[in-house]
Amino acid sequence: MNKPLQPSVAITAPDRPRAWIGSLAAYNGAHDGVPRLIGDWYDATDAADVTVADLHAGTVVPFTDDDELYVLDLDGEWPVHREMDPTEAQRWGEIYEEVGPNTWPALCAWVRSGAYIAEGDTDFPILSDFEERYAGEWSTFREYAEQLADDIGLLTDVPESLQRYFDWESWTRDLRFDYSVEDAPDGGVFIFRDL
Repeated sequence: MNKPLQPSVAITAPDRPRAWIGSLAAYNGAHDGVPRLIGDWYDATDAADVTVADLHAGTVVPFTDDDELYVLDLDGEWPVHREMDPTEAQRWGEIYEEVGPNTWPALCAWVRSGAYIAEGDTDFPILSDFEERYAGEWSTFREYAEQLADDIGLLTDVPESLQRYFDWESWTRDLRFDYSVEDAPDGGVFIFRDL
C-alpha cells in the first residue's frame, strides 16, 4: 500500500505571522569574528519561548546563555515591518490569535494607517477600539456610502422623482472625512470610522 504524499515543509496560513529568530552573538561574529546566521523560523505565538539552546541545537558554534535573541526577519502579514525582540513578536502573534485570520489583514491595515489607538506607549492596537471602528471590507468607499445611506434612510422622505438629483459624489466625498480607508489585498478597501 502506498503512503500518501506529505509536504516537505509545514503548511501555514499565508497571512499567519512568523518570525525568524536569530542569535545576535553569531550574527555579530562575537566568538571568532566570523558572522553567521544561526536561527530559524517560528510561529509568532511561540517566539518568546525560544531559547538560546534551541537556536544553537545542531551547530558547532559556541554560545552562552546570555546570547541575545532577536527577530531579524518576518513572514506572513504583519502590521509593522521592522526587527523586534521575540517578546514583541509573540504579542503580535497573540493579537493575531485574538482577531483571527479573517480579520487580521484589516487590523494590519488599521495599524499601518496610523489612525489606530495603541496600548500605552506600544505599537499594539486596542482591540475593542478596532472592533468599534471597523466598518468592513468593501469593493469601494462609494459602495459603503450608498449602503450607509440606505441603512440610515437618508433619502426615505425624498420623493423618488427628486432622488436622482441627489449629489452622491459630494456626499460621499464629505462622508469620507469621517473615515480612514485603506487598500485591501484583494483589490477592495478596508473602512474604519474615525471616532
